[in-house]
Amino acid sequence: MNDSTAPRCGHVAVIGRPNVGKSTLVNHLIGQKISITSRKPQTTRLRILGIVNAAGAQIIFADTPGWQARPRTQLDKLMNRQIDAALAGVDAVVMVADARRWQPEDDAIAAQLLAVPCPRFLALNKIDRVNDKSSLLPLLAELGERLPDVEIVPISALKGKGTTGLLTAIARRLPLREPLYPNDQITDRSERFLAAELVREQLMRQLGDELPYAANVVVTKFEDRPERTHIEVEIWVEKPGQKAIVIGKGGARLKEIGTTARQSLERLLDRPVFLGTQVRQREGWTEDPRVLSKIEREGQ
Repeated sequence: MNDSTAPRCGHVAVIGRPNVGKSTLVNHLIGQKISITSRKPQTTRLRILGIVNAAGAQIIFADTPGWQARPRTQLDKLMNRQIDAALAGVDAVVMVADARRWQPEDDAIAAQLLAVPCPRFLALNKIDRVNDKSSLLPLLAELGERLPDVEIVPISALKGKGTTGLLTAIARRLPLREPLYPNDQITDRSERFLAAELVREQLMRQLGDELPYAANVVVTKFEDRPERTHIEVEIWVEKPGQKAIVIGKGGARLKEIGTTARQSLERLLDRPVFLGTQVRQREGWTEDPRVLSKIEREGQ
C-alpha cells in the first residue's frame, strides 16, 4: 500500500475567538449537531470531539471554547485551559476567523496558531456575508504575509462553501495511521452529556441577554425505558432574580425551554423523550472550585 492509499488519521484542534463559527463548522463537517450554538459568546464551555471520515482520512476535530482574552472568573480560566489542553499533542490546528473583520483578539489566537509545531490552517469564515468579495483579496494577501506556512481557506460554515476543500487540505497533512474510532461514531461524548448541552443551548438562545453566563445544567436522571428515554435535569442559577427569569410568568419560559430542548433531543436520539426540568439557585457556582473541577473533568 503506497502513501496515496494508506489511511490517515489525526486530532485537529479548532480554535478562535468567541462567535466566529467554530461549532457551526464542526457540526457541518460531521453532518450532525454535537456542539451547541447561539449568538452569545461562551456558548461552548468544554472541548468536544467530532469525528469525520472523509477524503481518505479519519479527522478527529476538537471544538473548543472561544478564547477569553481577559478572563475575569474561574469559569473563564477553565475555558482557556480547555483550549490549552486541546492544543497539546495535536496533529493539526484550524483557526477560525471572521472574514468580515480581523480583530485584535485574533492576533493573540494567531500567535497560538504559529506556536504549534504541526500543520496549521486558517479558515476565514462567513464569506457569504461579505458583500464586496474583492475586499477579501487584500485581506488574504496581508494574512498570507503575517501567517507564513499557514494554509488559508475561505469558507462559509453555515452554507457549506469551501468546507470540502478544507477537509481535503487537512486530510492530506495528517499522519499515516489506522482510524482510532469506528466509522459510525461521530463524537466521544455521551448522550447524557449532550442532553445537558442541548438544554443549556436553549437557555443561551432564549435568555442570553438576561442570563448571559450564570446558568449551568446538570443531568440528575437518564434512563432508557421501553417507550421513551426519561431525562431529568437541574438548571443552576446564582441569584433569585435569575431563577424567576428562567421560570417566567406562570412557568411559561421554562416550559418553552424544555419543549424546544426535548425536540432537539428527540432528533438527536431518534426516539421519544420525556424531559423534566427543575431550576435551583446555587449562589457562586461559577467560582466554586468543586463545581468547576467536576465540569473540567467532564471536558477531559
